Amino acid sequence: MAMLFTRKTLKLLNYRLRCLNLTVNSQKKLLHNSATGEGPSVEVNFSNGRNMTFSSGRLARFANGSSVCQMGDTAVMVTAVAKAKPTPGQGFMPLVVDYRLKNAASGRIPMNFMRREMGPSEKEILSARLIDRSLRPLFSKDYRTETQLVCNMLAMDAVHSPDVLAINAASMALSLSDIPWNGPIGAVRVGLCDGEVLINPTRRELQSSQLDLVVSATKQNLVVMLEGKGNVVLQQDLLKAIKQGTREAQFIIHEIERLQKAYGRQKREVEAPTATDPELEQAVRSMCEMRLREIFQDAHHDKISRDNAVNEVRSNVIDKVWSSFPDTEPSQIGELFNQTSREIFRELIFEREQRCDGRSYDQLRNISCQVDLYKPLHGSALFQRGQTQVFCTVSLDSPESAMKLDSLAALESGGLKAKNFMLHYEFPPYATGEVGRIGPLGRRELGHGALAERGLLPTLPHDYPFTVRLTSEVLESNGSSSMASVCGGSLALMDAGVPVTAPAAGVAIGLVTKYENDDTKHLQDYRILTDILGIEDYMGDMDMKVAGTRKGFTAIQADLKIPGIPLKVVMESLQKATDAKSKILDIMGEAIREPRKYRKDSWPVSETLTVEPHQRAQLIGPSGLHMKRIYLETGATLTAADESNFSVFAPSQAAMDEAKELIEGYMVKERVPDLEFGGIYTAKITELRDTGVMVILYPSMPPALLHNSQLDQRKIAHPSALNLEVGQEIQVKYFGRDPVSGFMRLSRKVLQGPAVGIARSHNKSAEESGT
Repeated sequence: MAMLFTRKTLKLLNYRLRCLNLTVNSQKKLLHNSATGEGPSVEVNFSNGRNMTFSSGRLARFANGSSVCQMGDTAVMVTAVAKAKPTPGQGFMPLVVDYRLKNAASGRIPMNFMRREMGPSEKEILSARLIDRSLRPLFSKDYRTETQLVCNMLAMDAVHSPDVLAINAASMALSLSDIPWNGPIGAVRVGLCDGEVLINPTRRELQSSQLDLVVSATKQNLVVMLEGKGNVVLQQDLLKAIKQGTREAQFIIHEIERLQKAYGRQKREVEAPTATDPELEQAVRSMCEMRLREIFQDAHHDKISRDNAVNEVRSNVIDKVWSSFPDTEPSQIGELFNQTSREIFRELIFEREQRCDGRSYDQLRNISCQVDLYKPLHGSALFQRGQTQVFCTVSLDSPESAMKLDSLAALESGGLKAKNFMLHYEFPPYATGEVGRIGPLGRRELGHGALAERGLLPTLPHDYPFTVRLTSEVLESNGSSSMASVCGGSLALMDAGVPVTAPAAGVAIGLVTKYENDDTKHLQDYRILTDILGIEDYMGDMDMKVAGTRKGFTAIQADLKIPGIPLKVVMESLQKATDAKSKILDIMGEAIREPRKYRKDSWPVSETLTVEPHQRAQLIGPSGLHMKRIYLETGATLTAADESNFSVFAPSQAAMDEAKELIEGYMVKERVPDLEFGGIYTAKITELRDTGVMVILYPSMPPALLHNSQLDQRKIAHPSALNLEVGQEIQVKYFGRDPVSGFMRLSRKVLQGPAVGIARSHNKSAEESGT
């Protein structure tokens, strides 16, 4: 009987055959490496023909686990080390990831004063966060042992980025170690060019790609982490990229699992927390359940009042339970209260089909927008969403104000040498009503600012003549201040007249899951929450931030607290984000719909000034004196664009007018009289040289060379042969200026033959030109 195969069935068969072939080939290579003593090594082949190599057992053998991941000529070693015993009283998972880009790995020397690697750069901090967010969800919730991952760049080429290699090397190092970890995971970078998905694209391919997405996944096609940026990517293209990236990550997971079975060390036992007295648990729950349910169902509460009410219940429960169980530590009672509070909060979401502030699952908080708040600012906006408030300002400056990148940072950014758009995110302690130290920028602020910057960058024009600095100051925070920065930043850019292609907005999507018997492998039910509050982020399982225009996506970041979610949940979350994004853009359009057309008095001005090559010295002045004076008196800067053009930047139109007056004064004072081509003029010798004499035709003229070949009909080796002296006046003929150098072309010898022109003095010519 004939069998009919659908396209989906054929794809599944091809995938299984491919996995079988990879298993056979990898087993042969493992046996060969073991026989030669090189340590375990395996090669992962992706569907596009590219490969990634893993090895272990040769380097850093004192670590609990180590691995080297190589692609092309880029190689990254990651070591995993954990202390022998957990830290007493540790209330969280103490995972530290150190990721450092080394100049030596790419054959460079650091250009700082010490000529060595200093503190971590912004790129290194963001990459470390990327690795941390990919690995942390797969640690047991009871694991409290201090663990450190060190990512060491062994070699870097200009083709492949090391951050994805570091994620995979960390996954293999943890899998082979004795550190209890529920991995492995696989990570791939996904690009999109002309509708075609690219797996692990090169840096050159990324420059023309619409999408730069990192997908971390675990077994059974469960997504663990998403991080990416795009040039207004359509929803269907983004979904296709996530699916393909998750599928390709399975090849990595499969090979690491095989290495783990053959060479992995036995995992340590996770020290289970001390068994809690059931009567104590029941006492805590019975005393707080009704009161917490009442608080979490009261929609009139805001962030402060809800927190105060919960804290009051906590204090009351700890006091009363402690009096009944005096042998119990108050901290243990507080931990039980927190656990009970989280369970009740999540139960109510499933029971009531409603959230703690009275909203439905898809409902947005109240949004208000305001632009042009203060006149001296180039652009400003205040964006309020619920109790999240962000004040954004835009500063426009000259192209010279762009942030210059060092060679290593330029290599990591795809050859970009300077950034002319910067978003700086600030989160002071008063934004959450706390007292704290305002000091160096933290990793959280860097990550949130980078995400908002990625969300807005694709909307800016590539040929904008100004450097743009956007500051986002969080004044109140109760959920997703980074996405509020995208909304407020887009409003401020339009208020500043920046010709953005389209307004952009961002929203945070949350998730609350329910598993069968607390087994994270079998998802029983879930609820997707749009525009989450701070408490929903804290109590929930996912924080997916999505930014983009009405047409498509520009940035995405998904962090999970559970070890992976199915692709179905990811797809539904992105659809919820798309719907919410459109509603937010409609509200933003009521404040400002497009970039401002009329000029503000505070806006900067940029013009191009054309200067002849022989006039550059007069404009610049001795040692740049004229340019410095223009800057000090008006604030305007002059930058040489090429040999005959200067770019003039002024902070306002009034400053530009004042700078023009100064420039005109310098040029009028040093005005060059109009010299007639072929005219004969009186020249005064100012200097004798071996090659000729330096002469001037008028007092303010820079000396021009009259070459020996143009001094006399006879061939002479030095001007002294003609008895010429400094201060002597001679007759010369003017033949214009050299089109390349701009120097005058003068000749004396042509006047020694028959007269071909009428001799005239410079003074007479100047008088005639003046009349």
